[in-house]
Amino acid sequence: MKEGEDPVQGPGSGYIGRFAPSPTGPLHAGSLVAALASWLDARAFNGGRGGRWLVRIEDVDTPRCIPGAGEIILQQLAACGLVPDEPPLWQSARGAFYQQALDRLVAEGAAYPCACSRKDIEEAQLALGHARERHAALPYPGTCRHGLNGRGGRSWRFRVPDGLLPTRWSDRRLGEQQQEVAAEIGDFVLRRADGLWAYQLAVVVDDAAQGITHIVRGEDLADNTPRQILLQRALGAPTPQYLHTPLVRGDNGEKLSKQNGAQALDLHDPLQALAQAAQALGLPALAHPHNTCTGDALAQWANAWFRNYNGPS
Repeated sequence: MKEGEDPVQGPGSGYIGRFAPSPTGPLHAGSLVAALASWLDARAFNGGRGGRWLVRIEDVDTPRCIPGAGEIILQQLAACGLVPDEPPLWQSARGAFYQQALDRLVAEGAAYPCACSRKDIEEAQLALGHARERHAALPYPGTCRHGLNGRGGRSWRFRVPDGLLPTRWSDRRLGEQQQEVAAEIGDFVLRRADGLWAYQLAVVVDDAAQGITHIVRGEDLADNTPRQILLQRALGAPTPQYLHTPLVRGDNGEKLSKQNGAQALDLHDPLQALAQAAQALGLPALAHPHNTCTGDALAQWANAWFRNYNGPS
């Protein structure tokens, strides 16, 4: 994004995609699948003439970020032939833009301060007869929606519009999707109690500023989509097309992630790592893997992309 450009209304283009890892450690097999998928989708655009592919380092959650991990991720991508079309964007440098967006939402009555802790929310839901399920967050009950009642504000929340119908979107792999955000999520956090920017606000502001038209990411992020669509509408930003790819799972059936011990990619043979990622995406095996260079392999998989994922339109 150029200096002075509106933090929400970014540049326009036929196709701009992105890979947006959090630098909590090096890439692993699961994150390479997401990176390869987003790269292939961009390169397969317009009959193979290609769109633009960007990388954004999502390092706003600083306590979880590991120093130097962002640079390692960029080196890993380059070793696999996945090179962005412009310098990477680092979210940690964009706090002023997130503040501008929050100020706009507050001025328009679409955001408000909240004094509730997680314990407060759990107790309020228990009083309503709702117990928290394992690995699931309770929806926000709206305690501070109409004022703090003398308590100090800790965080800022988005005000989900009253009477909102289910938020619907079409996923290029999963098909028609919908979520009742008010009932399932409630008013969601934009800025956390510790002062850090929430993922939902940062990603929407940056997708709009970078002109992102197509988002390709793992299926575990699909339920973030309706919240992001609501923020896009509130900020006057366009809604990209979405494609959520299959997850890579460990031996225990859980999603492969840094949190459950996923090992960093072994890139002594980048083509082998890419071939495993391509297999997870349902792409054809290379006919002559030992006589194929990385560039030729990527070109073959880009040509096959349309047959599996209904090429971007």
